[in-house]
Amino acid sequence: MPLRLPVRVTDLRVTPPTPMVAGLAVTLVSLTTIVVALLEQGTSIPDASAVYLVPVVIVGSVAGTAAALGTAALAFVVYDVLFTDPRFSLVVSDSSELLNLVVVLVVALAIGRLAALGRERAAEADRRATEATGLFAVSRLLATADRTEAVVTPIVELIAREANLDRVWIALDGRAHDPIFADTGSAPVPNPAVTTTLARMPNDEPARWIRAHESVGRTSAGTRTGADGEVLRIKIETGGATLGSLWAVKPPGSGLPGPESTRLLALAADQIALSLRRDRLRHEATTAEVARRSDALKSALLDSVSHDLRTPLAAIRAMAGNLADPAIAWSPDAVRSEAESIDREVQRLDRFVRSVLDLSRIESGALQPDLEVFDVRELVERTLDRLGPAIADRPVRRSFATDLPLVRVDAVLFDAIVSNLVDNIADHTPPGTPVQVSVTSPEPGRLVVTIEDGGAGVSSTDLARIFDKFQRAGQSGVGSRRGMGLGLSIVKGMTEALGGHVEARRSALGGLAVD
Repeated sequence: MPLRLPVRVTDLRVTPPTPMVAGLAVTLVSLTTIVVALLEQGTSIPDASAVYLVPVVIVGSVAGTAAALGTAALAFVVYDVLFTDPRFSLVVSDSSELLNLVVVLVVALAIGRLAALGRERAAEADRRATEATGLFAVSRLLATADRTEAVVTPIVELIAREANLDRVWIALDGRAHDPIFADTGSAPVPNPAVTTTLARMPNDEPARWIRAHESVGRTSAGTRTGADGEVLRIKIETGGATLGSLWAVKPPGSGLPGPESTRLLALAADQIALSLRRDRLRHEATTAEVARRSDALKSALLDSVSHDLRTPLAAIRAMAGNLADPAIAWSPDAVRSEAESIDREVQRLDRFVRSVLDLSRIESGALQPDLEVFDVRELVERTLDRLGPAIADRPVRRSFATDLPLVRVDAVLFDAIVSNLVDNIADHTPPGTPVQVSVTSPEPGRLVVTIEDGGAGVSSTDLARIFDKFQRAGQSGVGSRRGMGLGLSIVKGMTEALGGHVEARRSALGGLAVD
């Protein structure tokens, strides 16, 4: 959206001389008169009227065009009365002297105007520099901030200082008393009956300040609250939508803002509008991304549930149907074998359900560890003994450093972490794969539990995202991938809940190591 320059200077502002300026002009003309008298009477210079150009230049440079013109006229009268014949009279008897006086007056007026114009140009350049500095500061604050809310307070303070305003605030819903976004004051904002609004004009026409009556606001008891100075309003709008208003209170008796202050207020409102729109678009994009990822997770969960839960359910149903078939004569050993198979599949289902529930607790932040002091070696030994049947066909080597310190940990969560890692090895490595569990203390107050295997391992790409939800690492030569891809994600969540850190790497045994 292009920025709109709301005001342009099309007229020349002439400030009438003040008493101080008039005193300066009289003093300089008086001193110049003494110098002229000394030059004409003490030297051979017959006409020193050109010296009066000096006070004209000085006054024009200090006080502007009107003061310079007045000083030139005063110098003309003084020289005519005191130094031309007849003395003490406005009449000039010598036509050559009259011509000289007229030429000096014209030159004095021209020089005074040029001096005043130079002063006005310098003052205009200073005002433009101040305006540009203020606009740059506003733009920089908004461009470097992540959110508009983080920088609106310094912005309204900067606007109040640069535009000489008593108070500045931003109301997002458009009315002065609506929710305040930022405010330089602490008292309740005024709710005046009449406000002065900046009306933006089409094309290149300058904006205009228009006084208008406000509708009754939602203040307490519907009362009006005024301000000591005039209340200004600049709409914050972009793309045809009004997002709020920039409000300000002018000092009493200061009149409407000048062109520079008006430009600063208008462009600051436009910059804030663009920043608010950027915030809104970022929020919409974030919401859309969250919805997309949520749908992706739901799809992955449904895919995992349909694939990984349906298989054991089908096996259980088939074995139960066989046991219930009266046409099949079952021996006690065969019945026991089928029952053990059903039990294994039920345990597998139980692990899947617990994984989903554990993930739900981690995602919702409901996982609160109950920390107590334990011997880590005892906890690891207990979990491995319990999981012995699951890895009975794999040689397990246990390694514990001497003098391991006690540690504050949640025994249930720690058991779940070790169980998930061991189950992961059982699901993804063939029988006979070596397994090593070690506990070390590389530095005081720090324990490292490492569980690694001698399996096929995973690729570098899978290793980088192995702790992601529903991430199941593929292996060459393996046609079916067991598990829902939640085990290592749960390990990471539980480890972080205990205040620890987990990472995966290639094992010296050839497979995967998790520390």
